Amino acid sequence: VPLIEISGINKSFVPRKKGQLFGSVAPVKVLHDIDFKIYPGETFGLVGESGCGKTTLCKILLQGLKADSGKVELNIHNNKINLTSAPDSALREYRKHVQYIFQDPQSALNPKMTIQQILLEPFDIHNVGQKKDRKDWVQRLVQLVGLNIQDLSRYPHHFSGGQKQRINIARAIALQPELILCDEPVSALDVSIQAQILNLLKDLQRDLHLTYLFISHNMAVVRYMADRIAVMAKGHLVELGNCNSIFSNPLHPYTKALINSILDINIKDKPASYVGKTEGTFSDPRLWPEPFCFKEEEPTYWYEFEAEHFVRLPVGKVLS
Repeated sequence: VPLIEISGINKSFVPRKKGQLFGSVAPVKVLHDIDFKIYPGETFGLVGESGCGKTTLCKILLQGLKADSGKVELNIHNNKINLTSAPDSALREYRKHVQYIFQDPQSALNPKMTIQQILLEPFDIHNVGQKKDRKDWVQRLVQLVGLNIQDLSRYPHHFSGGQKQRINIARAIALQPELILCDEPVSALDVSIQAQILNLLKDLQRDLHLTYLFISHNMAVVRYMADRIAVMAKGHLVELGNCNSIFSNPLHPYTKALINSILDINIKDKPASYVGKTEGTFSDPRLWPEPFCFKEEEPTYWYEFEAEHFVRLPVGKVLS
């Protein structure tokens, strides 16, 4: 049974022209018929270049943004909630079960609060547990993420970038959520620290039975973390499959371009068909080669090339 199911999500924004206060501007569609499922205990990777719509989708899953159409359903203890039509009271309860790890660890922490105050805040907001127990839980949290109890009295500016992200992770797991949205959680960190944070996330997932939606533009990171991967380009999901299938037999030209962008240190792992330039047209659906290319509002569907390995094609076309 899926933990969360996303069906037919569409989202548009109306751009604001410089110097123009009045008058209509054509909306820009940023998400097109997004649909996928995430199962309990897995890491679902969502990968694509900056600006393709990954963070917008995350905000819709948190109901910080409302989709133009489609639905998001969360299944908690066999109780399915349609979040797109749920009242505010239901959303408040939902937010205990879905938490967020931000890309920039610095801006995600209030500089005027101690670490103890930051970690106590989720318990206070959702009125979880007795006050006398909360401090014990907070001490346990900092130890789980590799910090010391003495750090609780310090402020965010006393910590390095990697330590700040550990604090953000501690806050995200405080309420024992069912799903954590990891929005490029290591992209702002030094390369030497990234592996430590990724390993911490893996350890916490194993010990606390967590489920991750892991968002990144870095295919190497997603390959290390994810069980299944969805590839997004210009607001479209273009390929979906388990990690091994995506990397051993990529079908879509955009997926191949992303894999080709992995640092040359891994070039020996790439099939010869990956070699080539990736600049220019790889993110424009109109310029993809046949049978993948399609126009903005042209209907598309998931074509199942092999078991649980799908690629997005225009209606009426197949992959030979």
